[in-house]
Amino acid sequence: MAQLSEVKKVVLAYSGGLDTSVILKWLNEEYGCEVVTFTADLGQEEELEPARRKAERAGVKEIYIEDLREEFVRDYVFPMFRANALYEGLYLLGTAIARPLIAKRLVEIAHETGADAIAHGATGKGNDQVRFELNAYALNPDIKVIAPWREWDLTSREKLIAWAEDHQIEIPKDKRGAAPFSVDANLLHTSSEGKVLEDPAAPAPDYVYQRTVNPEDAPDAPEVIEIGFARGDAVSVNGEALSPAALLTKLNAYGRKHGIGRLDLVENRFVGMKSRGIYETPGGTILLEAHRGIEQITLDRGAAHLKDELAPRYAELIYNGVWFAPEREMLQALIDKSQEHVTGTAMVKLYKGSARIVGRASPYSLYSMEHVTFEEDTVYDQKDAEGFIRLNALRLKLLARRNANLKS
Repeated sequence: MAQLSEVKKVVLAYSGGLDTSVILKWLNEEYGCEVVTFTADLGQEEELEPARRKAERAGVKEIYIEDLREEFVRDYVFPMFRANALYEGLYLLGTAIARPLIAKRLVEIAHETGADAIAHGATGKGNDQVRFELNAYALNPDIKVIAPWREWDLTSREKLIAWAEDHQIEIPKDKRGAAPFSVDANLLHTSSEGKVLEDPAAPAPDYVYQRTVNPEDAPDAPEVIEIGFARGDAVSVNGEALSPAALLTKLNAYGRKHGIGRLDLVENRFVGMKSRGIYETPGGTILLEAHRGIEQITLDRGAAHLKDELAPRYAELIYNGVWFAPEREMLQALIDKSQEHVTGTAMVKLYKGSARIVGRASPYSLYSMEHVTFEEDTVYDQKDAEGFIRLNALRLKLLARRNANLKS
């Protein structure tokens, strides 16, 4: 906990929702400090001006509202997708990859405004507190962090609402009473947790899904799209060159239409407990399939298999909140080296919840039709395989003979 006397000014990650509205007032009262608000537009598809108006009504003098969509996709999402990163084999890390960018801007704004500390609304049970704070400390080891959920005695939603009412804080209508679930959203995904989703045995109600149509209600006809890549990053859709954020937005639209990218996951949080989340990553699911497709013909077997070995470790680093740590940067350098020739086009078929690669082409393709053909060829002598097999079988033969002698 930061010392009260040391904090004169704090930068708050502010959404304008119930939690951060309460935190804004609580910081004024508990710390007696000036509060700067920072609201990031990461493509959460919400109107951000209400957050500005709420901050103004609360007396905030310095209000930062920033469109970070291009930076988010270009510098965070795309590098992660070069690695084909999946946490526990399934989760595309939509929430985790947004936190280092928010933490970076919190630290930068604190420097710009002369603030002593930063504050966030993550709870003491979740991963986000770790992600915000580890990334912030990596950028400024002397920054002070205020985490109200670990300090105050507002230990339930009901207490939070009662405190808000006592302090004349505007309460969003959907937060009065028992909210059905909590949602985090950005251009890459939506994450829904809590309340009706807490029992992992109970199927998620259909109203939880916000980014995708029910796959059963998706079009009955499949649709094939072409995604262009340059050095591992997607650069075009159906021949149209697009910026990173615009490209992901377009893929999200395709994914929404065809019900692609739904995930019901019970994951292992970094803090130790298991949690159940409903994730929707429509464009990201398409992008991952396309990227793996183009890698199939452009990566050497050794490079591809090494990448597959390292991807779970890379994903875990992002999930655990150490984007700015040297080990993530080291892995990124290796991954980026592997992407030098990952250029070309991938054809993906979209149909009722699935995205499947159906074609790929590259000027740097390692695929040789001369070598793999079942017809007669002049480049591969099939007799060579006999010696190859004998050499690889040698150790197995020696083991088998030893084991047979032990049994006799």
